[in-house]
Amino acid sequence: MLTTPTPHNSAKPGDFAKTVLMPGDPLRSKFIAENFLENPVLVNNVRGVQGYTGTYKGVRVSVMASGMGMPAIGIYSHELFNAYGVENIIRVGSAGAIQENIHLYDLVLAQGACTDSNWASQFHLPGTFAPIASYELLSKAVEAAQELGAAYHVGNVNSSDVFYGDHVDVPQGLDSVYGLKKMGVMALEMEAAALYMNAARYGKRGLCICTISDHILTGEETTSQERQTAFTTMMKVALEVAVKMEK
Repeated sequence: MLTTPTPHNSAKPGDFAKTVLMPGDPLRSKFIAENFLENPVLVNNVRGVQGYTGTYKGVRVSVMASGMGMPAIGIYSHELFNAYGVENIIRVGSAGAIQENIHLYDLVLAQGACTDSNWASQFHLPGTFAPIASYELLSKAVEAAQELGAAYHVGNVNSSDVFYGDHVDVPQGLDSVYGLKKMGVMALEMEAAALYMNAARYGKRGLCICTISDHILTGEETTSQERQTAFTTMMKVALEVAVKMEK
């Protein structure tokens, strides 16, 4: 087990709750702490990731940013799982839809995460590995989404290493995502697969909940300000999961 502080986390042992919400954006971390947690305390700000711990409905919960991409969430989830005793990490991020029936602000609960990343190679596995969410977290997220009346979809996402890809056009103007759409993948994001693999490796639980921030098919998109502060349904679902995990 890692010792504390870690290279990327100045928190002391016990500073983090059992469940950590992990947005990509540090300002979203700050927004969640200030608007949903009671008595939030800043426990880590190395590289400005803004990690807070407070309570929600009497349950101790933490929130800390992951930054963008699998290397970043891979580092932070590794340290939280192995140095701080965190059991559950729930990514609360944004994603781009690639199915017609999914709309802006809908929630995507990532049951599985395809990826073009080489992240799994470090585990020296035979063949390929299918990164999947914790069923315990996922089932509680479905319950919470239903209780809140949220529009949600459960299924596969694609975690990519690239945001600006050097793509070659293919039919229907979908570039390289056409094959993923054909296979039923719901949306594109950049972190879930690494989180799921780290959780599997260390016997922990991971879940990715994303709000659709843009639509690859229609060209619709939200602003950076909306992505920072308007994705409150996703935040509430994740916080309710943290509460349900204590029951």
